[in-house]
Amino acid sequence: MNSSINITKGNLKPSERIFVALDTPDIDRALSLAQSLKGLVGGLKLGKEFFTSCGPEGAKRITALGMPIFLDLKYHDIPNTVAGAVRSALGLNPFMLNVHASGGRAMMEAAAKAADEAGPNRPLVIAVTVLTSMNKNDLAEVGINVEPIEHVMRLARLAKESGLDGVVCSAKEVVALRGNVGPDFKLVVPGIRPDWASKDDQKRVVTPSDAIDLGADYLVIGRPITASDNPGEAARRIAGELSDE
Repeated sequence: MNSSINITKGNLKPSERIFVALDTPDIDRALSLAQSLKGLVGGLKLGKEFFTSCGPEGAKRITALGMPIFLDLKYHDIPNTVAGAVRSALGLNPFMLNVHASGGRAMMEAAAKAADEAGPNRPLVIAVTVLTSMNKNDLAEVGINVEPIEHVMRLARLAKESGLDGVVCSAKEVVALRGNVGPDFKLVVPGIRPDWASKDDQKRVVTPSDAIDLGADYLVIGRPITASDNPGEAARRIAGELSDE
């Protein structure tokens, strides 16, 4: 299998719920962070900043460390192109990857079908709903004149109907989503900031323990850990806060 993590939520240890965002273009920095976090968190998120600079070879160097990888490239294109991108991503053996739900049903169905080609090593395919940096005013500027939660719910239902495994969402949307997509649909929550960390550019945030209490499956945490003087200790502190719940 492509991961030592048991994806059944109830079997996860608190630390296994944490994916750390390696948002750096520097492969040496990424490798150093990854090595300092091995055994302390559930996995690592590789996004566009890392991938644009370091490419597939850089991703392979991270995966060689043996930690689960969330490949956060947010595919959004015509169905055939997205299916091809997912097939290419399978060579990196990710635990999880994502697409934009706004790409529509056909695109998401194509992504899910392509992921199935990995057989027992199939990654979770997650849909991005509304970016956590966006609020109601931001949505209105692009012609979506509803509350963020309404748009999130619509896209999440479409993602489930399209055969995807879950969505990326704000923790403030978790409870409402659970009532509509059920207990087994994975909810991956970024915008997580401990009380002792800066909010940075995120507008819709909650603490790690709050997110888990609400029902999140996985937490994506970046700067509170990676910008710390001691990333390993920061990861331990957050996992400890989750264990105390």
